[in-house]
Amino acid sequence: MEQKTARLTVLIDPNKKKAFEQLCARQDLTPSQVVRQLIREYLARHNVDWTPSKPPSRP
Repeated sequence: MEQKTARLTVLIDPNKKKAFEQLCARQDLTPSQVVRQLIREYLARHNVDWTPSKPPSRP
């Protein structure tokens, strides 16, 4: 499981954002889930290896 602590800010057209959010909702996905999947697929398509960050250890 990858750690989800980094933030990515993307500026897009408000109507495109609304359409994206509505589509995600219809598919019972969050926009963040879809964006993470798109990034994983983009990295794989370009043969970029990456290793998920380890979650911080708990006492």
